[in-house]
Amino acid sequence: MEAKNITKKKVGLALGGGGAKGLAHIGVIKELERAGVEISYIAGTSMGALVGAWYAATKDIAALEKLFISIKDEDVYSMSKIARKHDGAIFKDSSIPDFLEKQFKSVDFNDLKIPFKAIATDTKNGEQVVLEKGSLSDAVRASTALPVVFSPVEIDGRVLMDGGFVNPVPADVVREMGANLVIAVDVSSKWFDFSEEKIRIFHIYSLIASALAVIEYQIAARILEENADIVLHPQVLTHHWLEFGNARELIAHGETETHEQISKICEHAGHQLPEKSPFEKFMDFILYA
Repeated sequence: MEAKNITKKKVGLALGGGGAKGLAHIGVIKELERAGVEISYIAGTSMGALVGAWYAATKDIAALEKLFISIKDEDVYSMSKIARKHDGAIFKDSSIPDFLEKQFKSVDFNDLKIPFKAIATDTKNGEQVVLEKGSLSDAVRASTALPVVFSPVEIDGRVLMDGGFVNPVPADVVREMGANLVIAVDVSSKWFDFSEEKIRIFHIYSLIASALAVIEYQIAARILEENADIVLHPQVLTHHWLEFGNARELIAHGETETHEQISKICEHAGHQLPEKSPFEKFMDFILYA
């Protein structure tokens, strides 16, 4: 039988924001690596920018996983405490952000192993700003600068904040980078029923987070419909955006969602799924049956 002539596509990964829920991106990348799917381009917003930048710079997703799994619930400030402090610190242990900053500090976009872009919002006019040159650290800080939590970041004369306000899951950006198969990972956009009864029982900070999720839902729906070939929705929407102490579970949700769609991903990418050993088949049965 004559073998099929399969043309491999350049795979682009669009990673959305969502705070701790964005740790699911780590699981997505792990599963893509496990299947041998090569990522050619990455674009990220907010937490998606942090994970995407890390992988683009190092291609070592295991190290990032290890860092976040080390975080415990008691290592994370409450939302009310974060808002009162006004210093942008989320973790009580300063070694965590210090470690990330150290990894990114001397890295320029030109040094990346995978082409990457980060999305931010111009605070002056609400325009989308695509960050693709200069300091990787500054780009990640700008893309993740959620108001109330972090101060805006100035880059090239523009004062920037979290990119979720303009492009929560930047599938269009990664498409423009050259990807002909776009995998988008949406971990936060959803519709919320803002009935009067629900608003009365909601904590003010939860209400703000829900309002942002609705904004992301409206914006992301159009962008994903027009630009994403495959959309992954890890089951993390019930988690809070500060649940970094549940990193292991959040990462596992990303793995599970990707595993369930990996055959489809490989087919669309023109990639042959590797033959599994009996042990791997057994583990699939245990973990995913």
